[in-house]
Amino acid sequence: MGTHRRPKPPTRPRLAVLAASAGAFSLLPTAQSQAEPKPSVEQVRTEVEELYHDSEASTEEYNEAQEKRKTLQEAANKAQEEVARQQEEINEIRAEMGPIAASQYRDGGLDPSVRLFLSADPDDFLEQASLVDRTSERQRTLLDSLQRKQREIAQSRAEAMEKLAAARVAQERMSEKKDEIQGKLRDAQKLLNSLTAEERAELKAAEEKADEAAGSSDAPDTYDGAASGRARTAIEFAYAQLGKPYEWGSTGPDSFDCSGLTGSAWAAAGVSLPRTVNQQYSAGRQVARADLQPGDIIYWYNNTQHNGLYVGDGKAIHAPRTGKNVEVTDLDSMPYFAATRP
Repeated sequence: MGTHRRPKPPTRPRLAVLAASAGAFSLLPTAQSQAEPKPSVEQVRTEVEELYHDSEASTEEYNEAQEKRKTLQEAANKAQEEVARQQEEINEIRAEMGPIAASQYRDGGLDPSVRLFLSADPDDFLEQASLVDRTSERQRTLLDSLQRKQREIAQSRAEAMEKLAAARVAQERMSEKKDEIQGKLRDAQKLLNSLTAEERAELKAAEEKADEAAGSSDAPDTYDGAASGRARTAIEFAYAQLGKPYEWGSTGPDSFDCSGLTGSAWAAAGVSLPRTVNQQYSAGRQVARADLQPGDIIYWYNNTQHNGLYVGDGKAIHAPRTGKNVEVTDLDSMPYFAATRP
């Protein structure tokens, strides 16, 4: 009969390892079974609104970069046109110098000064006083003019290159903002796509309820307020856009972003406004809320993000955000910031 020995008690380190292993084993199924809970319809609505809100701020930065690129490209084009014009003037001077050289050749040989002009930089010519003394007054005048024109064309070329480089930087900035906007919109669409048909219906009902609480409507309507003159023309234009979709970077005629709508409305009234929310804010005359008049431009959140037109009676018309249409809404449906008068 064999001897039965009592097993040795586990050491303290071994106990610790066993305990840790047991703990890990007991927690593993729990961790695997706890999937991240699906967000509620209200959570999806809130997150989508935030993404659209953020994308609108990026839209204005995109618009600003686009305007900057356009301005710089136009300036670069003008500089290049100036280079071409100056080159023509230089060619004319060289052509005029040609007969003088031919005449001197017929009279007994080409003057060294003229040979130097035709074969080297005029700056070298003018630095040699002995040659200048042997050149006629007409030649000196032509060479002085050529030297001046060459300096001018060198400066114009440098300016054109500088503006083209700046335009490329603005183009890159615009592309970055475009990618940023599209990324936020894709994220929002993914959230919406995660909803069932029943949840989409619930989301739509929640949005309609929120619009009703904000006094918002995109239904076709005509303006019957007290505005007159250019302000009335601007508001009537905006009312004619009711129901048209918001589209970032758009100035019409089929869709608008917020500053695209305000700018197009006032353009219809014969008033040219800058492109972006911030530029329109800077270009207008500040108006106190107590002094608001129909046609004034309203700014919500801050002076760079979102704007619309005041239409009177505590209402404004604006292009809200992706997924919504041009609508009339209560002035306080968003945090009021300021107002300007074009």
